[in-house]
Amino acid sequence: MPDGQTSDKGISAQRLKSFIERIERLEEEKKAMGADVREVYSEAKSSGFDVKIMRKVIALRKMDAAERQEQEALMQVYIDAIGM
Repeated sequence: MPDGQTSDKGISAQRLKSFIERIERLEEEKKAMGADVREVYSEAKSSGFDVKIMRKVIALRKMDAAERQEQEALMQVYIDAIGM
């Protein structure tokens, strides 16, 4: 079957190849971005910041206010339940 033609199963080889190549490029970009993020955390750590706390702050910032308040309230219930 020549490149780009549809097989008897309805698959366009060229379109499929295009999707796969796009995904591969995005995966590479994601890998590079991950390395960049790790580098920023490393810089922050060498500047004296607590990276574990920074990660928690970033996770909290991703939440909407209601979700964050619900989590904080539930955390307090658990803390109270174990007598901390």
